[in-house]
Amino acid sequence: MTPSQPHPVLSFRDVHRVYGEGSGAVRALDGVTVDVEPSRFTAVMGPSGSGKSTFMNLAAGLDDPTSGEVWLAGQPLHAMDEDRRTRLRRDHVGFVFQAFNLVPTLTARENVVLPFELAGRRLTADDRARIDGLLESLGLLARAGHRPAALSGGQQQRVAIARALAIGPHVVIADEPTGNLDTRSSREVLSLMRTAADEYRQTILMVTHDPVAASYADRIIVIADGRIVGDHPGLAPAAIADLMVSLEVGAA
Repeated sequence: MTPSQPHPVLSFRDVHRVYGEGSGAVRALDGVTVDVEPSRFTAVMGPSGSGKSTFMNLAAGLDDPTSGEVWLAGQPLHAMDEDRRTRLRRDHVGFVFQAFNLVPTLTARENVVLPFELAGRRLTADDRARIDGLLESLGLLARAGHRPAALSGGQQQRVAIARALAIGPHVVIADEPTGNLDTRSSREVLSLMRTAADEYRQTILMVTHDPVAASYADRIIVIADGRIVGDHPGLAPAAIADLMVSLEVGAA
């Protein structure tokens, strides 16, 4: 890495993750080495069982590598105990899930504020201004006092995105964020994540099966059989679909 290049937000160095032992062992990741650059939108794709979920769990410190190193925000996740990893996730990682994972008894605004409360952080004037700005930019300010049950699926996912961005994390990890949305809501959510990378300089790491969703990304990492088999700049949906079909055909 030359001095002019930014330090990666996330780094894997010869990472292996093996579940089980002996003849029944499953090698979910097999020597993965990759960097994820800041302020970019990266999609992770691959066939079912390819290792995508394991990759994301290790990236977030939710699982331990069997061997190798995982670095997040300059910190060695692989060398941390669970308490330190929990604090690192709380302060530096935002999550967006397929199932939204909003607290049903809290309003949209209260859900967005929740990470601050869990971290024991008192909201500053700047924090409140940032939250209001996010709610406004996501078209949620008029709905901020509504609970999730009174919001559409697309609105709930926008609340989840606002919650993920509110703390200013080093990386937002999005796991199939459009999986439960209709086509229109999916495109709105993807456009918002694209805007977060372009305007907020936010790093987005997204797992998806959808070639259209992946086409919003700057970079597409393809995993198969626990290894990175492709690393592409932004591609059109048709090219991504052809790429995924070729993997499925090759596996057959």
